[in-house]
This record gives sequence, C-alpha cells and structure tokens, in this order.
Amino acid sequence: MEWFNLSDNVNVLSLIGSAAIILATWLVAAKYFKQIRNEKSEGELLEHNWDGIGEYKNPPPFGWAVVFVLTIVWAIWYFLVGYPLNAYSQIGEYNEEVQAHNARFEQKWANPDQATLMGMGEGVYLVQCAPCHGITADGMGGKATDLTVWGSEKAIVEVILDGAKGLNYPLGEMPGGLLDEASAKAVAAYMAQEISQTNTSANPSLVSIGEALWPTCAACHGDDGKGMDGMSPDLTIYGKPAFAVEVLSRGKKGYIGDMPAFNDGRLSDVQKLAVGTYILSLTK
Repeated sequence: MEWFNLSDNVNVLSLIGSAAIILATWLVAAKYFKQIRNEKSEGELLEHNWDGIGEYKNPPPFGWAVVFVLTIVWAIWYFLVGYPLNAYSQIGEYNEEVQAHNARFEQKWANPDQATLMGMGEGVYLVQCAPCHGITADGMGGKATDLTVWGSEKAIVEVILDGAKGLNYPLGEMPGGLLDEASAKAVAAYMAQEISQTNTSANPSLVSIGEALWPTCAACHGDDGKGMDGMSPDLTIYGKPAFAVEVLSRGKKGYIGDMPAFNDGRLSDVQKLAVGTYILSLTK
C-alpha cells in the first residue's frame, strides 16, 4: 500500500480537509485566547446560576454555525458519493494486478512452440490435474479418468460402453450401453479413421462395419460428427488438444466428483491448449 497516494481523490480531499480543520482550529483558538486576555464578559445572563456562576445567553457564533453546516454537507457527500466512488480498494488493486499480469502472460506466450506447450502443460497438469488424475495420469486406480488412453481409439470404446456425463451440452448426457462391445469397437474404428483428426485406426477392417452403425451416434453428433452446431461434442477435433480445451472449458462430472470448468481465470486459453498438448503426449 502506498502512503500519501495523491493520485487517490479521497486521500487528497482528506489531506485538504485535515489542513482546513487545523487552520480553523488555530484561528478560533487564537481569537478566544485574545478575548480571554483583553476583554470582559458582557451580555444577558440566564436565570439559573451555579454557586454564583452564571451563563450568558450567547447565540451560536456565526462562523461556528457555518462550519457546522458545511461539515454536515461534506459528510453526506463523502459517505454517499466520495467514498463509494473514489475509495481505495484492496480487492480492486488485486484485480488490476491480476488483469495486468494476465495481459503480459498472454502477450508473452501468444505463439508458443511445441516445447513451450509441453513444458507449460506439464506444470499446469501437476498443479491442477494431478490431484485427481494422478502424477502419471492413469486415474489413480479408476478414481478418475485414465488420461493415458484419453484421445485414443480405446477411449472411444470406453465412452460408448460407459457413457459420458457432465459436459453440459444441450442434448444432455450420453448414456452407456448404446452398443455392445463388438459394435463399439467397430464404431470407434470408423470414428478414429473417418471422423476424428487422427485419420487412422488400429482396426481398419472394422471401419466399414462402424460406418454402418454410425447413425446411432449421428442422432446427436450429426452425420459429419461435428455435433450439430454445439448441440453435442464436436468429434472431428477428437484426438487433438482442442478437444481437451473444450472439456476444460465445460468441466465434467467424474467418479470422484465434478471437475470444474476452468473459465474462472485459473487457466488462460494458452494454458488450456498446453494441458491438452501434454495430455495427448501421454496417450499410449
């Protein structure tokens, strides 16, 4: 905190007010000390007295009355306008510093290379993601999603069999068990090779079977897998960091609780991209 911050209007007004009060006090005190020394009391006394000590019927001094009224006016202005609109705020100062830091961060890392994304993503992952997914990203024995297979064809099969929850798309949650395991593998092969950007499948012989079964998925994701203008996940970006960015932005319901949507300032766009890049590098 900066003392005597003269860029703050309230500080300036307070200093001016303090100086005015000291000056007025000095003038008034000097006047009355002079009167005590040189003048004698006169005027009409009240009827009451206390052991022979009387009190004059003096009207309030004009100057005192004016200052009293002005003080009331200033107090009303200060509490209703001056302080609420111009006061120093520690929270406001913190928010300004965070905003300035984020702007410098975004400018510095506007065009990160792959090595930078990997390093940044690992750092963010260990702080924000590892407490639930584990340092090795294997989901800690089923407590959370195993990210070492996330983005792979195997993960597509798991999602078809188990369903997907908590991504908050308009069409709702995807139930599990829509297809049996053999059909799920076939659809995963078709999606991996023809829909997603991986453009390859570990089971190319199943691609044509999966294409025939794709209408089951197309009901929500569309024939082209793009999610029908945001109604459901865009599967064409599956297997790319952009898909991880989408999950981080929406949050997700997991086995051990809800993963928050990282849109509250904890992660910037480039940090989400870095996390997605790092996670995909772990895919087996």
